[in-house]
Amino acid sequence: MTGSGRRRVTSGDVAREAGVSRATVSYVLNDTPHQKIPETTRQRVWEAAARLGYAPSAAARSLRTGRSDIVLGLLPDWPIEHVLGRLVQQLTNAFAEHELTFLVHSSAHPVRPLREIWKALTPAAVLALDAFPESEAGAMRAAGIEVVMAVHGSAQGRHRPALVSEEPVGAAQARHLADSHRRIGYACPDLARLGVLARPRLDGVRKVCAELGLPEPDVRVVPFDPDGAVEAVKAWRAADPPVTGVCAFNDAVAMSVLVALRSLGLRVPEDMAVIGVDDTLGAALAQPPLTTVVRDTDAIARGLARRIVDALDGRRLPADPLGDAPRVLVRLSA
Repeated sequence: MTGSGRRRVTSGDVAREAGVSRATVSYVLNDTPHQKIPETTRQRVWEAAARLGYAPSAAARSLRTGRSDIVLGLLPDWPIEHVLGRLVQQLTNAFAEHELTFLVHSSAHPVRPLREIWKALTPAAVLALDAFPESEAGAMRAAGIEVVMAVHGSAQGRHRPALVSEEPVGAAQARHLADSHRRIGYACPDLARLGVLARPRLDGVRKVCAELGLPEPDVRVVPFDPDGAVEAVKAWRAADPPVTGVCAFNDAVAMSVLVALRSLGLRVPEDMAVIGVDDTLGAALAQPPLTTVVRDTDAIARGLARRIVDALDGRRLPADPLGDAPRVLVRLSA
């Protein structure tokens, strides 16, 4: 009996309802190949299963396929904003296309120990957005989890190329500003845990500045408070040569810079241009509307799912990161 007092529906119930054997139910619902079952019989089984509310259990599917259909997604302690939420949804859809279930676990504190989570779920694969200890990865593999991947950064203590490179994002920002600005600033977030994203984006800005013969970018932390943002803008203005274009870590940081510029009576982009990343919901409503870098997160999600599936199937994986061509969405701020 279930907790509600109702008995769980079994494949035997479906067989009796459809007037067929349990083996036929299994063949139909599992889409077993090389079984010559008339289409009318298949339809009768599906209709019976729907009427009774029957679905094969995850344990049964695991026994049939030889592995779990779960991919455990590990979210670091990052703000879950528009873009991260969209990526999680797109990953869910991308894995579903491969008949895999994407379950997300956030490491925001307080939280159950990670080891308790994966031991309870026994997923086929783990996809972490940030680095995590190699000892944990080793324990997962020893427990039979076939694939363990980190999107940004490596398992701690062992270098591996990132699955998704952030350098092209900063490079796209810098190239957009370089035509009109001889000194570029970089606005970092004031959350140290976002460094795994901010550092490679800044590297992209630095590489473009060096390539074009521009000075090293002037890097400042821009907090989400007006006074701190104003101090950063004042420092950029006082630099020699002064900063006239700013690449911000993301749209939220860029809008903090816009607020500071407006409070100082400075014009955007005439006195200082600003470019963000992510095209968040508020970017087009900013004053002035924010120029930003857009990424194809759906393509990224599909690429990550493909690599997990290929790894589960024993295929050789490419060493290069997933292809991604960020584009600049031009508005009025830069």
